[in-house]
Amino acid sequence: MSDPNTLIGAPVHSTDGEKLGRIESIYYDNETNRPEWAATRTGLFGGHVALVPLGQSSWDGNALTVPFDKAALKDARHHDPDAAISSTDEEELYRHYGLSTAGSDQRAGTAATATHGEHTEDAGRDPRRDRAGEPGIEGRDISGPTTDDAMTRSEEQLHVGTEQRESGRARLRKHIVTEHVSTTVPVSHEEVTIEREPITDANRAEAMSGPDLSEEEHEVTLTEQRVVVGKETVPVERVRLGTETVTEQQQVDETIRKEQIETDGIEPGLHRRDED
Repeated sequence: MSDPNTLIGAPVHSTDGEKLGRIESIYYDNETNRPEWAATRTGLFGGHVALVPLGQSSWDGNALTVPFDKAALKDARHHDPDAAISSTDEEELYRHYGLSTAGSDQRAGTAATATHGEHTEDAGRDPRRDRAGEPGIEGRDISGPTTDDAMTRSEEQLHVGTEQRESGRARLRKHIVTEHVSTTVPVSHEEVTIEREPITDANRAEAMSGPDLSEEEHEVTLTEQRVVVGKETVPVERVRLGTETVTEQQQVDETIRKEQIETDGIEPGLHRRDED
């Protein structure tokens, strides 16, 4: 690539296309002035900075592809973006990624320094350049090395997402219970009644058909209804477990930092010009 600083802000992918993070800065070897490492901000909220070796990576003009997965970057030691890489740091990183330091284009044993957009020169020299590419004093940066005529204001942005996790389990269990049932059933029975009728011309012949005096017995059969109880097992319903998604609002409270730029020593009559 002609300018490694074009990688800053680009996404980092694994060889299988998994997105691992974004490049925050490029680290140059202080002896060879060659790009060595890409500081990659990873994690759900970008809270982890991992160093990835550029020698094992490929750049397609839009994204950097590395032969490592998300776990490898996560397990790499967190790097302070404001600190340079020591030779000890580099040796530890090579071991973590399973790379050999001997004979490699990445020269372990030499420190590396980060750049956030401006090219970094050899150790011991002023790494800043003016717009023409020459050492200059444009901007008169009294807090450190020479910069251009503007300062960059940055701020933290809050990224909130969700993850799926198990919150509990439910199961169906069937068992038998005994229940007392009370009901009323109408039943009937026969009872003996005595009916008397007087002798009339209509029934006189039947009444006088027998002997004058005699002994007789008459009987009737009485019936009654009795309650009969039977039980039958019948299916009444089908029961199954299901799930439904309920969405609720949860408040997220977090603290973010941002830089503020203040002016000092502006004389009366001079107006500040805010540019987009």
